[in-house]
Amino acid sequence: MASRSGSRSRVVAVLLLLLLHAAISLSTTTPGTVRVNEEPITDGLSWGFYDDSCPWMEDIVRWYATEAVRRDAGIAAGLIRTFFHDCFPQARTSMIDIYVSEQLEVPNQTLRPEARHKEVGMKLIDDIRGALSDACGGPTVSCADITTLATRDAVAASGGPLFDVPLGRRDGLAPASSDLVGTLPAPVFDRPTLLEAFSNRSLDTADLVALSGAHTVGRGHCPSFSDRLPPNADMDPALRQKQAAKCGKDPNAEQVLDVRTPNAFDNKYYFDLIAKQGLFTSDQVLINHPATKRIATRFALNQAAFFDQFATSMLKMSQMDVLTGNNGEIRLNCALTNAAAAAAGIIVKTTADEGHAADA
Repeated sequence: MASRSGSRSRVVAVLLLLLLHAAISLSTTTPGTVRVNEEPITDGLSWGFYDDSCPWMEDIVRWYATEAVRRDAGIAAGLIRTFFHDCFPQARTSMIDIYVSEQLEVPNQTLRPEARHKEVGMKLIDDIRGALSDACGGPTVSCADITTLATRDAVAASGGPLFDVPLGRRDGLAPASSDLVGTLPAPVFDRPTLLEAFSNRSLDTADLVALSGAHTVGRGHCPSFSDRLPPNADMDPALRQKQAAKCGKDPNAEQVLDVRTPNAFDNKYYFDLIAKQGLFTSDQVLINHPATKRIATRFALNQAAFFDQFATSMLKMSQMDVLTGNNGEIRLNCALTNAAAAAAGIIVKTTADEGHAADA
């Protein structure tokens, strides 16, 4: 246990040195960066929530997220999807709430393993949690805040906007119910159903079109777009034939969501829609109605407009139904509530090693 503590402390020390070096480049806004801090924020959240208790917090999260994207560009899409699935049905339960019961809900079964399983994507979030605990003298930052920041920073590392988010979320004490998870928009939704689903969460048409633009990165599996493959489907014929052949050979095959720049967070997704190359029905319908078409076309012509609205919509979604103050908890293991982890005997409550399995 002592060797593990010493090793993790050395890692944090190296991180802090790297962050000092990176601070110069991060001190100014890079081209295309969006700063959204004029919106009303939820009671209990604030722009500088950790300024005193953990001043290095945002820099440490950014370093981890940027390195993860550098090693695997798909991490950005996985985190975005996890963030959306966490916020939309029951915001801030913490990382899709990693109870098996919620992982097995149908809308969550298509999540990238990198962003869903504790062994892979959860490891990124939990590694950040451990580093922050070391740097800040104990459990200070919630897994919900870590997820919010890691998603924001993964978007920026992929070429998207960097935007401010208020912090101070607490982690949930239970997973979202089946009924709530069932409110997640599905890839087969038509435009009226999409608008209703978003409206039920106080998100408007601009939010729908901008947040759908997150499909500029990521992949889909054949079952999620099989309704787009019949000969009479509203899809570019060459792309439809290619995907029909691929899915005919392997029903679980993957396809990038953005055929132009699949690993870059940009506005090319909207060009895909104009060219009838949207992979999901829920994507393509955005260009087939005047209200959503007008917004999607604007985003195709003006990436800065897309980035600005995406940042605003992410900020809005990140504050839905948040737990703050004395509600919820600060998890010692992002995969489980503290009570569930303690009952399973996997928590070691020490400053340097809290949240790790005992190996004595």
